[in-house]
Amino acid sequence: MNEPANDGTSKACADPVTPARKRSAERTRTALMSAAAFRFGRYGYDGTSVRDIAGDVGVDAALVYRYFGSKEALFETVSSNSKVFEPLLDVPLDCVADWFSALIAGEPKDADFPHPVLTVLRSSSRDEAIGRLRGELTNFFTKRFAARLDGPHAEVRAELLVAWVLGTSLMRGTIQTPALASAENQEVFEQFLRAGIDVLISPEAASFSRETADRDNPGREDLSRENVSQEDLSREADRGGSAETA
Repeated sequence: MNEPANDGTSKACADPVTPARKRSAERTRTALMSAAAFRFGRYGYDGTSVRDIAGDVGVDAALVYRYFGSKEALFETVSSNSKVFEPLLDVPLDCVADWFSALIAGEPKDADFPHPVLTVLRSSSRDEAIGRLRGELTNFFTKRFAARLDGPHAEVRAELLVAWVLGTSLMRGTIQTPALASAENQEVFEQFLRAGIDVLISPEAASFSRETADRDNPGREDLSRENVSQEDLSREADRGGSAETA
């Protein structure tokens, strides 16, 4: 795996085919959705203002209306996990890492904001809430997003992607471990986040893991052949003994 780029942006998203203005707008929209999810989760619909959401992201409140039309429309967008991730079906695969980076970077750092996963786990009907979350993530990532990925084991890579992102988000935004939550580490955090996501998106991801396993266990393939040979000899011996008995 190549060392993460140190320019703070995904090399894939630096492609001139994707205008810089469009990339910036997409990052802002994603960050607003992330901030809104946490605001609505803590204060509810009535206790959350458009100005507060915009303030968490550091933009003017007018952008909320430009991207979503209204506070109600924004609430409906973030009330379902699948709706939050919906743009991933259109975002170029080369820019998925940049998209997730914007999502996580948009989270407020207030420890009192509940993470969406924690909200589900604390639900009074916990089993039902977990089942609903599992269904949403399975439908979106295991089926719909995995269908966009080339190469083997697309479903595994898609589920690992959301597992890693949700776990990273939880560690950084709610648990606030010092290295991940530090503003000084923001640039390097995004660099490694993008690099890791790119590995899962790449069709060479599964091949890379197999090559690593073979390199770490050079005698595994020979041992496998030896075991097969032993099994063949045993079967031949059994057949020979049965023939003599008959």
